[in-house]
Amino acid sequence: MELERDLIQRKGLNTGARLWDKVRGRLLRQKLDPQTLQNKDWQRTVIAMNGIEVKLSMKFTSREFSLKRMPSRKQSGVFGVKINVVTKRERSKVPLIVRQCVEEIERRGMEEVGIYRVSGVATDIQALKAAFDTNNKDVSLMMRDMDVNAIAGTLKLYFRELPEPLFTDELYPNFAGGIALSDSVAKESCMLNLLLSLPETNLVTFLFILDHLKRIADNECVNKMSLHNLATVFGPTLLRPSEKDSKLYSTQPISMNDCWSLEVMAQVQVLLYFLQLEGIPTPDSKRQSLLFSTEV
Repeated sequence: MELERDLIQRKGLNTGARLWDKVRGRLLRQKLDPQTLQNKDWQRTVIAMNGIEVKLSMKFTSREFSLKRMPSRKQSGVFGVKINVVTKRERSKVPLIVRQCVEEIERRGMEEVGIYRVSGVATDIQALKAAFDTNNKDVSLMMRDMDVNAIAGTLKLYFRELPEPLFTDELYPNFAGGIALSDSVAKESCMLNLLLSLPETNLVTFLFILDHLKRIADNECVNKMSLHNLATVFGPTLLRPSEKDSKLYSTQPISMNDCWSLEVMAQVQVLLYFLQLEGIPTPDSKRQSLLFSTEV
């Protein structure tokens, strides 16, 4: 009986392996370029083997569309809603979702290997998103029972879905230009002046996140997340403009892929610059007071 059971298990494993090889081979033979995907109904593709059927459901989404910021139609939630609308409603300086996620991550995720880089379970992230959007009072309890990577994923998703980046569409080209300056003194002056030109809610929220990311990096020896790693994760999330096509490199004869890569590099470098600054001076006394308050 044990031998028969073992043979059945091996047969099942072999069938599964052969089935996957067949699926993979078919996909590779199809050469899945965007044009192919756009012109083929992949939901009808069926692979059958030993009584097992695998139905492939694939949908092509362009990079521009998948990265585009999509404002929410429901202004009562927090995802896809302008940050100043959310903070005004909550009577806060930093959105509640940001504070709650950061608090939970700092409570039990500071030494989590790959925090913010490792993906959380998608269903958990969507559950948290729905809870925050409906102002669920039990969201804190929900987070305590979830993997910390799902909470980190929810925080990243919030910033990705802002209708406008935290660094704003208006100032984004200036940040990208400032980070390219070769003179260190001119660069620091430019970058700090731009930072302090952000709307108050954007500024305070960024400084709140900046301090959090620096604390994460303080545990790099355990969580393996350096300032550069964190900038790579959060740079595009915080800076990517809402416009479909950026105008930063439109005058240069380069491909769209190269343009996109250059933009991502600039976004990473901007955040890394602020992460590496020892301190951010705030000459305006009003802004100075904001740094130590997250609520009205």
